[in-house]
Amino acid sequence: MAPTRGGNRRTRVHVVSDVHGNARDLARAKEGADALICLGDLVLFLDYADHSRGIFPDLFGAENADRIVELRTARRFEEAREFGARLWGGIGADRGAAIEKAVRKQYAELFAAFPTPTYATYGNVDMPTLWPEYAGPGTTVLDGGRAEIGGWVFGFVDGGLRTPMRTPYEISDEEYAAKIEAVGEVDVLCTHIPPEVPELVYDTVARRFERGSRALLDAIRRTRPRYSLFGHVHQPLVRRMRIGATECVNVGHFAGSGRPWALEW
Repeated sequence: MAPTRGGNRRTRVHVVSDVHGNARDLARAKEGADALICLGDLVLFLDYADHSRGIFPDLFGAENADRIVELRTARRFEEAREFGARLWGGIGADRGAAIEKAVRKQYAELFAAFPTPTYATYGNVDMPTLWPEYAGPGTTVLDGGRAEIGGWVFGFVDGGLRTPMRTPYEISDEEYAAKIEAVGEVDVLCTHIPPEVPELVYDTVARRFERGSRALLDAIRRTRPRYSLFGHVHQPLVRRMRIGATECVNVGHFAGSGRPWALEW
């Protein structure tokens, strides 16, 4: 039960993003709150902090994981793709089945850990086609949709934009902009990726700029939501900043911290 002040009941939600396999902390992420919001990236494909964890090292070993992280961190994306292609070539036609089997194993554990109620949207490393099989009645999946929580309207836009990394759920700038437009004016705008602001999209550990959305930034300036909440950039240069009337907050990286971000009104 959320705390009360002056006899008026207050609402509290906890927000997470970039769960990347952390089912243990996810199961208790709603404690003390009325609802949990998850902004995607449930799957752990490769842990850049511990290269022995994730789908990639499970299939190819930690040594090969070390190598692909080294190439990607150095922004040698073409070499990384060629190296990965050689590894996947050893699996052959079973590649898709091997990935889906591993993702399904993670989804079974992660969706079972979601508390009730949870409002969730996809990240760029998720596989949206599988979510309906695992989302229970206490989990509302929103793809470009809106939900009312405690009298506030929350809008949700999923996925990431196209990058040289070619992660599983990347969409075009035009499709993403259309989703932002369809959500319209809301109190809290929830996305997986941040608005295109240098301080919000630069990852200080990976030492690179991730892709943010210009359409999201324009919508924030135009519609002036109370909050813009997002993840995607695990170690941002700035975790929080104000754009006009809107408080912009990076609510990741849950996989590393295990702690949700709290919003109360």
